[in-house]
Amino acid sequence: MVEKQHKVWFSKALKNWHLIENNRKMPWKGIKDPYKIWLSEIILQQTRVEQGLAYYNRFVESYPDVHALANAPDNQVFKLWEGLGYYSRCRNLLKTARTISIEHAGLFPASKEGLLALSGVGHYTAAAIGSFAFGLPLAVVDGNVLRVLSRVFGISAPIDLPAGRKALEQLADQLLDTNNPALYNQAIMDLGATVCKPRQPICIACPFQQKCLAFALGTTEQIPVKSKKIKQRERFFYYLILESKGKQLVRQRKGKDIWQDLFEFVLKETDEPAEEKELKSWLFWNLGTPKDKTALVSISDEMVHQLTHQKIRCRMVHLRSSALVNVEGYQWMDLSAIKQLAFPRLITRYQTSIR
Repeated sequence: MVEKQHKVWFSKALKNWHLIENNRKMPWKGIKDPYKIWLSEIILQQTRVEQGLAYYNRFVESYPDVHALANAPDNQVFKLWEGLGYYSRCRNLLKTARTISIEHAGLFPASKEGLLALSGVGHYTAAAIGSFAFGLPLAVVDGNVLRVLSRVFGISAPIDLPAGRKALEQLADQLLDTNNPALYNQAIMDLGATVCKPRQPICIACPFQQKCLAFALGTTEQIPVKSKKIKQRERFFYYLILESKGKQLVRQRKGKDIWQDLFEFVLKETDEPAEEKELKSWLFWNLGTPKDKTALVSISDEMVHQLTHQKIRCRMVHLRSSALVNVEGYQWMDLSAIKQLAFPRLITRYQTSIR
């Protein structure tokens, strides 16, 4: 249990820093519109602010309110999301927008329980919407907050284990300024993002420096503690861009694998890396087009795409054929139509590089 004097000095120091020193500017700061707050929080999940900012602005411009987003075609929204990754967020974005528009007449729930019932909204996002839009006394606990609290109070329990996480969430609840939860939450998140950074924190600019246990013990680089490193799975993707008569073969990915609902070219995944001579071999692709009716355009260098739990090693093989062959699960589409489809960032990176 946090003693009253600790809560007082913590809140006072944080508030003073926020009002005097905090110059972090973002378009959603200080607004009360739950739609825009929700939109910003979903976009920023697993995404750096610097990257997410442009997406937020484009979404607000294209869909100024929740009804506009709810009525948008799926592929149009996925195309706007293209490059952000973690596409389950986009699916949940559409599902929640339609739930709010149809079942709640465009109004976001003003309770923690109601917010948690929305697809893609967990405790962190519910606390952000609840405190910023409705003034609910909910403590936001993201990576920035976990880092600040772990260091200031010298907590060495691993933040990626239930016990450590729960202890820090309880601490966050106890320290929350319930009279002004929005200001408090914004301040502590901004402090973690700009001062109490993961590497090389700017301790001289921190309002908690004199009472920070990690600073006193010289352990700021070791805290917060994580119990283990994430195991990486390595996969080998080979894409065949088969072009004929102004069309290319594409399909929409289904199932529960990565990039669900996005489009891709003819894919062959292997357990081991393929040699270039294999990629040039028609038997490698096992397609019905006669070899003498095709011409090799290019074979890309290997591209590496890093995901949270996976590393994708990929090469693109571009062939031009005089015949439109049938490949199960794929369809021929005009190049102009393909430009309107949403592809994984790995593919769009390649497409951009050859333009």
